[in-house]
Amino acid sequence: MSEASTDHLACTEAVERLWKLLDADRPLHDDERLSAHLAWCLRCCGELEFAEHLRAMLRERGRVAIPSEVHARLEAVIDELADDDPEVIG
Repeated sequence: MSEASTDHLACTEAVERLWKLLDADRPLHDDERLSAHLAWCLRCCGELEFAEHLRAMLRERGRVAIPSEVHARLEAVIDELADDDPEVIG
């Protein structure tokens, strides 16, 4: 399946792609399917807003290790998305 595919992304895949793009410091428009998903999914837009805020905070404060309780909360959010995510969005 190509990146330009019109198939909808599931939230878990969208979040994975979002974090991979942010980790690689690439713009979101590099992934058309992710951009299309974020255009309508409020839940994943919240994830994007959180990620952008986290990145800005880390840039301002330098390289800081993420506290274990914050890491655990992030893992819980990802697990919740995986539990709640429909296989096909249409």
